[in-house]
Amino acid sequence: MARTDPGSAPPAPPVPPVPLAALLARRELGLRLLTGTDEVALHGVHTSEMADPYPYLLGGELLLTAGVQLADPARFVARVVEAGAAALGFGVTPVYDTVPAELVEACVRHGLPLVEVPPGTPFAAVARALWRLMAEARLSELRRVTEAQQSLATAAARPAPVPAVLHALASRLGGRAVLYGGDGAEWAAAGRELPAEAARALAELAGVVGPRPGGPASASGEGGGLRLAAYALGGGDGLTLGVATERRDPGDHTVAGVAVVLLSLLTAPRRATDVAVRDGVLTRLLLGAPAAEAAAVLSPGPWTVVHARGGDGTPFAPAGLAAALGTDLVDAGPPVRLLLPPDAPVTAQPGWTLGVSAPAEPSALPAADAQAGRALRRAEATRSALVRHRADGLAGLVDPAEAAAHARVLLAPLGEAQAETLRAWLSLHGSWDRTAAALGVHRNTVRQRIARCAVLLDRDLDDPDVRMELWFALGRK
Repeated sequence: MARTDPGSAPPAPPVPPVPLAALLARRELGLRLLTGTDEVALHGVHTSEMADPYPYLLGGELLLTAGVQLADPARFVARVVEAGAAALGFGVTPVYDTVPAELVEACVRHGLPLVEVPPGTPFAAVARALWRLMAEARLSELRRVTEAQQSLATAAARPAPVPAVLHALASRLGGRAVLYGGDGAEWAAAGRELPAEAARALAELAGVVGPRPGGPASASGEGGGLRLAAYALGGGDGLTLGVATERRDPGDHTVAGVAVVLLSLLTAPRRATDVAVRDGVLTRLLLGAPAAEAAAVLSPGPWTVVHARGGDGTPFAPAGLAAALGTDLVDAGPPVRLLLPPDAPVTAQPGWTLGVSAPAEPSALPAADAQAGRALRRAEATRSALVRHRADGLAGLVDPAEAAAHARVLLAPLGEAQAETLRAWLSLHGSWDRTAAALGVHRNTVRQRIARCAVLLDRDLDDPDVRMELWFALGRK
């Protein structure tokens, strides 16, 4: 696609760039660097035999050409540099036997790396090798980001989560992480100490972001020979995260973003209140207070108890489930047990099996905990993602779908008239006369139909257990 705005630089593709040196190291390609440095970053590859390839370049490419229309090497190189190409690859044969000296001189003059592509190497092979290197770099970067996310989440579950998260972030990025208060003072920090110039620059950059109207959520810069970045935390209290590193890799912003989310949750006033509530309840219980007295610390509710099994097997999976359900009150179990505040909706979560209690007042939480446990067992038995407690007597202990299936099988031998007669007869406690009056038939007809039901069902209808089972089935047919 032709570039329509030469004055604007298009965004880099969402994959890590590959240094030219990595491509040159592929011996099967036989590439040779003639001019320039092999440290340039390649964001892609493009082949063109146009006399002026400028309109078709985005910047950062390795441009491959055989010089079919290379009438003016100096102008060609000037246009390639102006387009922002990272390097030029020249294929010898079939047009040229060697790389033209004028082209080499122009590349030296403009500082453009020039690579010789030998006759036996197709341009497609060079492109395929570069895409493979970029895919490997992308996979490596995703692995690094995933490991960093796991490390940060694990740190957030520790007893002193804020310093732990800062330490994990500084360790993963190889620099320093600083949490600034709303007044610009340093609240907490981790990682290696910064030179005075870099520390001052990072603090100034942190002052640029924040919750003020129109203020940016993040900013980046350099100071003291280091790469600097600052991120505003959510919560409206003006906290800011500052990061200083020697280099900035493509995934660093993603890793820092995860830390920002975790630190925002950890420092939010709502969480501080929840932790105080939880600690107050636990303290009372440990000191021997009755459960009812400890529960009185909680708000009136109603609260909901959730039991859960599943997750991805990582230590921070329960914390992730708690965040998804909107609570900080979680016991890692097993099973994982969560206490949800009022109005917190409970929905199925991927990879988890959930049992949900009925809403309960604080004094009824032990009963709600038992309800959630029974609901989880039903969910596991029926392979359901979520089962809620049903307060509808003994019938509620049986899954409705299973009950309906059992009723269909049990009553299958009966015709419609026979089933209706049996229903009426059971509801009237086996009275022949009252059943006949209710159905508008003769009492002998009732006797004949009930006798026929006993034969078809192969059941003793004088047995109370049989009558109860049939009554249950008729109610779910």
